[in-house]
Amino acid sequence: MPDLNSLPDRAPKAVAFDCYRTLVSNDHDDWRVMFGQIIKEQNLPFDQNDLWDKWRVCELQFRANRTVLEDTAQSPPFKSYEQAWSECFAHVFDAERVKADAAAAGQRCVEHLARRPVFPDTIPALQALIGKVKVGVFSNADDDSLRPLLKSTGIRFDAIASSESTQVYKPAPEAFKAILNMLETEPENMWYVGDHLYDDVQGGNGMGLTTVWINRTGAELGPDDAVPDIEISDLRELPQIINSIGK
Repeated sequence: MPDLNSLPDRAPKAVAFDCYRTLVSNDHDDWRVMFGQIIKEQNLPFDQNDLWDKWRVCELQFRANRTVLEDTAQSPPFKSYEQAWSECFAHVFDAERVKADAAAAGQRCVEHLARRPVFPDTIPALQALIGKVKVGVFSNADDDSLRPLLKSTGIRFDAIASSESTQVYKPAPEAFKAILNMLETEPENMWYVGDHLYDDVQGGNGMGLTTVWINRTGAELGPDDAVPDIEISDLRELPQIINSIGK
């Protein structure tokens, strides 16, 4: 539990969450297993780690270049994850002179993200918030991944937005504006919870939100990292913190 003296002086009216690695697991080891399935399905001449490593180089380049935070109007045209991931597979297959179905591999990745395991603390934390504050999700994700996954939790969110539905990726301010508008909430009345210091914390800080960093691994902030307003290691701390404000 954070120091009560360091908390905001009023409770939020809305709490929005990132999804992957915040509400659900998205482990790289699981991705490698899924790449092994793609290799088997298409009878490809790759080891799963080799294909993952080559594909990941391209995928990280896409992530690095998709948003120009200093001037989002200068960002490249929006691409969904399915499109970008398919293009990364095509790049690898072309470079290795392998004949394969890049589009099918990209779609397989989207399907994979629709079946991620929910963290044990997620459902209890969300249930404790429902009815007390508005609860929403904004995730850098395609709708075909995000919406089936959130539906499987049984939680009725007040708002769900994705990068695909809004055509923008966090940490762009337009992403946070979208979920604020959907929750009909002002920045000073919303907390944003996420695991990523750049996408979630820096983006939320830039919009004047109270940012909550879910730090499940005990990582330490680096000198250039965005600083969250609140740090937790378990989502069940969040309703406890909100309940403690003003007491």
